Amino acid sequence: MQRLLDGYRRFRAETWPQERARFEELAARGQRPHTMVIACSDSRVDPAVIFGAGPGELFVVRNVANLVPPYAPDSDFHGTSAALEFGVRVLRVSELVVMGHAMCGGITALLHGAPPEARDFVPVWMGIAAEARRRVLECLPVEAAQEACELEAVRISLANLMTFPWLAEAVAEGRLALRGAHFGVATGRLMVMGADGAFAAA
Repeated sequence: MQRLLDGYRRFRAETWPQERARFEELAARGQRPHTMVIACSDSRVDPAVIFGAGPGELFVVRNVANLVPPYAPDSDFHGTSAALEFGVRVLRVSELVVMGHAMCGGITALLHGAPPEARDFVPVWMGIAAEARRRVLECLPVEAAQEACELEAVRISLANLMTFPWLAEAVAEGRLALRGAHFGVATGRLMVMGADGAFAAA
């Protein structure tokens, strides 16, 4: 906790004086982010840092392997789906980015099995991307499949987004654009998915 408090004190001393007016405006007017980002919980992949975004610019959801489940309005708990509903229907973001990343532990678990300490929830969650594993392993040996599966999981999440009827409607009406991206942790390079599904350097 002390490290966090030290960071907070640096924020109050260095960042807060420069950003105070922005925070006060956000408090008074509410948030109006232009973009929603679905990213991995991985501590090395912070969307605000990667995209150089300030407070109020991004509505961010982070989960294991940046996955989007299919639309399933039932009585179960749906954290990612609830955030999508709020971001798209209430905040009305105009862009939605699914950002995967290199060396993703969730994708490693999908390809090789979850570690023994993470088998209560991780394997079931990663089942969302089971089709990515199948597609990749049809073409590549498992030892060469990591990045290909990370990219394929982004494509599957983008496809799952379109199962949400109100989201698909926003896309059809031109109010919302869906994007795919992949961040290289070791290289700092971002790849963006084109209309053909291929990823290229930004």
